[in-house]
Parts: sequence; C-alpha cells; structure tokens
Amino acid sequence: MIVATAGHIDHGKTLLVKTLTGVDTDRLPEEKARGISIDLGFAYLPLADGRLIGFVDVPGHERFIRNMLAGVCGIDFALLVVAADDGVMPQTLEHLHILDLLNVTRGAAVITKTDRVDGVRTEQVVDNVRMLLASTRLAAAPVLAVSAVSGAGMAELRQLLMREAAVLAQRQSAGQHFRYAIDRVFSVAGSGTVVTGTVFNGTVKSGDKLMISPAGLEVRVRGVQIQGKSAEQAAAGQRCALNLTGAELASVSRGDWVLAPAIHRPTQRFDARITALAAEQQALKHWTPVHLHLATANVTARIAIRRGAAIAPGSTAIVQIVLDKPLAALHGDRFILRDQSASRTLGGGVVLDPFAPAARRGSAERLAVLAALEKPTPADALAALAGESGQGIDLAHFETVFNLLPERAAQMYAQAGIVQLGKENRIGITQARHAALRQATLAHLQEFHRAQPQAAGQETETMRSALAADLSADAHTSLLRGLADERKLELSSSSARLPGHNLTANSADEKLWQTIHPVLQAAGFNSPPLRDLATQLKLKEAIVKDFLHRKAKGGEIMKVSAERFYPRTTLATLAAIAQATAQAQANGQFTAAQYRDATGIGRGLAIEILEFLDTLSITQRIGDARKMRKDFVPILGEASIPPKPPAPKAAAGSGPPPRRPIQHSRR
Repeated sequence: MIVATAGHIDHGKTLLVKTLTGVDTDRLPEEKARGISIDLGFAYLPLADGRLIGFVDVPGHERFIRNMLAGVCGIDFALLVVAADDGVMPQTLEHLHILDLLNVTRGAAVITKTDRVDGVRTEQVVDNVRMLLASTRLAAAPVLAVSAVSGAGMAELRQLLMREAAVLAQRQSAGQHFRYAIDRVFSVAGSGTVVTGTVFNGTVKSGDKLMISPAGLEVRVRGVQIQGKSAEQAAAGQRCALNLTGAELASVSRGDWVLAPAIHRPTQRFDARITALAAEQQALKHWTPVHLHLATANVTARIAIRRGAAIAPGSTAIVQIVLDKPLAALHGDRFILRDQSASRTLGGGVVLDPFAPAARRGSAERLAVLAALEKPTPADALAALAGESGQGIDLAHFETVFNLLPERAAQMYAQAGIVQLGKENRIGITQARHAALRQATLAHLQEFHRAQPQAAGQETETMRSALAADLSADAHTSLLRGLADERKLELSSSSARLPGHNLTANSADEKLWQTIHPVLQAAGFNSPPLRDLATQLKLKEAIVKDFLHRKAKGGEIMKVSAERFYPRTTLATLAAIAQATAQAQANGQFTAAQYRDATGIGRGLAIEILEFLDTLSITQRIGDARKMRKDFVPILGEASIPPKPPAPKAAAGSGPPPRRPIQHSRR
C-alpha cells in the first residue's frame, strides 16, 4: 500500500512519517537547513507478513505544490495532516481539493501536535476537519488526534494503517502492460542511471525491454530494488527503483514514464471530463491556458470547450485538452489543472480518450463514443461502443486506450461477442451484425448473378458500398475471405461470385459446351491443346479459347496451362493417381517419371499436370521429387475412377535379375 501525506507547511507531516517508520524523509541539505520539506521524501513501514507500507511525504509549502502533485499520483491512501495549534490552513484546503479531484477515496485525517494544546482545542479542530471532509470523497474517513512527540494516538494510527493494508484490494497487474511514473532520477557509480517511482500497471523484472515515454527512448531493466534491496520483480501498487541501461542521466526526468513499447503512444490532445473547483470565482472558458499535472508530469495546455460554452465553478463537462508538448497518458488517468501562473488550483479531471481527434469533437457520434468511454469498466465500454459505432471498434486503439494485453483483450472480445475483422487494421463488430452482413452478402451475390448471368462476379468495392459502406475496405475483405474459406463464395482478384456460378448459362454457350465436353471427356488424361481441339471441332481457335476461359470461371473446367484445359473430374482422378504413386514409395516422395508411368502420358504433359497440382498446393516439389501436401478431394472433388497404386520397383541387387523373354525366330 502506498500512503501519501498532505497538508499545510509545518503541520508535522515529516515527523509523523519518521515516528511511524524511523526514517527522516528530509534528505536534501536545504531541507535540513531550513527545516521544511522541499521535495518528495520516501519511507517504508515493514509489516509482520512481509508486506510494506510505502510512504510519500510531500512538501506543504505553496511554492512546492508541483512536487506535492507528483507525490500524490498513484497512491492508495492519504493522510491529511492538520496541526492542532494552527487548525485548517490554506494549503490544507488546496491539498484536500487536489485529493478530491484525483478521486482519492481512502484515507484518514490526522490532527498532529496535540501535545501543544488542550483537549478543548483538539476537539474543536477535529470537528472543523470533519466538517471540511463532509463534502469530499473522504467524508467517511476517520479523524485521529496524535502527537509524534509524546506518542499519544500513534499506536491507533499504526493499527489503522495495518488494517487498511490488509483489506486493500490488490491492484490489477495481470492482463496489463507495464507502466511506471518516474519521480526521481539519479546516477549510481558502476550502475548508471537509476529511477524511482510508482508502478501503475503490470509487472517489471530484470531484463525487460521497455521505453522511456514520451521521448521514445529504448531501455533495458538492469535491476529492480524495493526498499533498497534487490527484488525479482515489482508489481502495480508498489514503489521501486529501476536501474536502466540505454538511458543517459540527462535524457530522463521526473514526469517521464517507463512503459511497455506497445503502449508508447505520446499525445498532444485528449478528451476528458473535468470539474471546476466550487471555490473558483470565474467560470472556465474556451482556450483557458493551464498547467496540467498528470502523474509526475507538468505540461502547459489549453482547455478546448464547445463554442460559446463555459464551465461554472463546481460544475463538470467534457472538454478537449490541447497540450503544448507531447505527454504519455491513458484512459482513467487523473489530472489536476492549475492556472497559467501555477499559483492556484482550478480543477481536475479524468482522461477518457487519450488519442482524441481534432475534428468533429462535438458531433453526436463523438459524444456517443465518449459516453461509452465513461462506463465503469473496459468491458462495459466495449459493449457500449459495439452498440454505437457503425464503423466497428478500432481494436488496436481500444487495447491501447485501456492498456490491455492481447490475451486479456481476446477474452473480453469473446465474452462480449465481438468478431474481429482485418489484419492491418483490426475492426470489431458484434456477432449479430457479422451474421447479418454474411447473409446479406450471399443474398446480394445471388441477385447479382440473376440480373447479370454472364458477369464473372461483382467488384468487392461495389459490394462494400452497397452493404457495408461504414466498414473499412480491409475489414470488408476479411469478412469476404471468411466466407471464401467456408466455400460459400469465391474471390478472384477484386471481385466475388458464388461457387459454381456459370458464366455460360445461355443457349449458344450450352450448345458449344455439348460439342466440346464429350471431346474433352474422351481425351481422358491427354487433353488436346487449344489449337488441336479447335481443329478437331472445326471451330475457330479464338471462339474455343474464349469459351473455355469463361467456362473455367465456373469451376467445371480448369485451365492447367496456357493451351490446355481439363474437366475437374479428370483432374481429380489425376490427383488421385499422384496420391497413390506417393503412397507406394517408402518415403512418400515420387518423381515425374514415376507419375508419367502411372498415368501413361508423356513426360512433358505429366510435368504440366504436376505443376498445376503444385499451384493448388495438392503437391509440393522437393528437388527432383514431389510429395502430397493437401487432400485433393476438398479442392477437386472425388476421383471418378479410384486408381490402383503402381507396384513399387524392386531395388537394385535385391533379387535375381528378371528373365528376358524368349525371342522366337521367324525362320
């Protein structure tokens, strides 16, 4: 569990942490000299079960609010510290506002320095703090009165923290890419660059190849340390130090992330829901300049609101944040907005879409997408997006936005009934829409063939425009390939047709077929070349060639070479002979000569047929031999006459030589 302090300067935050852990978090010489915290301090409280409570002690001075904001990112529990003698002070209020805007719901208020006041004053401050918390997300937080000097109340505070650590639900680390916010960078002699920070998502271990974002610097984890000791790994919800190779000290700074390359996608524009502080005097207007604090980063930005609109104090709205320089952010990240001079907090919010488009941000379609992204879980968002988007869901975008590993995303798609289409740009649509599109595609092709029987097929782009104009070409092609794999349609170049569609379904072509087909059938394995076929039929070669090419698109006849066509049934028998020839060999491989002998055709024609079977992936050439690669039946159909396997030749020297036949003289 990670605990952060919050509160006004000199209210005893650092002494409180030291009393709990034994560690003085003021490490800088200037902090020692001035007696105040300037930068973040860190300490650990080991628990009996081996777990750790990590403390982030933040500075309370208003000049160091930037450091305070870096310290309270990614925490599990907050300690709002109020001194009994001073009571609630300006930074008490600002720090509490920040915790509330960051959606911190677990915490406690600690009234310190009770040894300096009487009981009446302590109770008065306790009551004031309870009233202060009542309108925030920490309304139910306990209020404890303690003294780090006398020890009063410290045992109760320690017990409270131990109970909270025990019941704290472990952060999600499985199913997410690693992401880590850097809050400190330094160099160690002999080790190189070391960073410290909080693990937001996933896990990290030595040897991992990661990236510094937003710079895009590739690094490797040389070692992991927790509480100054080497560790095998660190997981979400833990603070740790990482020794990195590949990064110079000057190239890394607070505000950077260490993360998996898959989610390195810096942005300069994101959509968010923000809330303006109720204490503000003026509404937030379009293009208001701000300082944006997200995790440990601080970036100047502008607020883009719909024209003419404004965000009144205490109200909330969806806006677009336009950053002055790239930032790494993902869905659900909380942030704080401060004014242009960085002197006061204006409000805060949560990232909805970290990769927002610049155009049409106020359209009904875009607002529907943002409403889906506001759902409580990624699964809920997925279901809402699937119902809203006619274009389908950009799955790569979705997985990056929600930081999902492929395995977790695939499981989510299966549970939500999402079908993936496309390879380069994966699109997700519902199973119902997928089924409807498939059915509509087949019905559309059937109607097209009825209206234009002599057309080879319809252009796929024309089909997409008619049936699924909102789908990308890649996604639509993926849908058609699925139908083709199931042999419900056939794809040829940029067109599609139903299986068995006959381009020659007219009386003239039917008459020609009745003339040609018997000749091809009678030719058996020795189908004549086009010129010989035309001569035999006493027809012009061009007419025969045109007809056979058109007939071949229906599949009943097949083009084996530029000059030779075979009925599909004949080719099935020739493929069966190739299979029987291969089975007769010990190693399953046969030569063109063996195939020639088995079919009784010439060597040249045998090679033509085998090369055609290669193109269908039925056979595969290996050097001077071939083997069977696929079953021919799903491709060509059953053989009309199952062939007998040829008898294997006896190996040389394996028996007596064959007897030569007796030659009889005519004399």
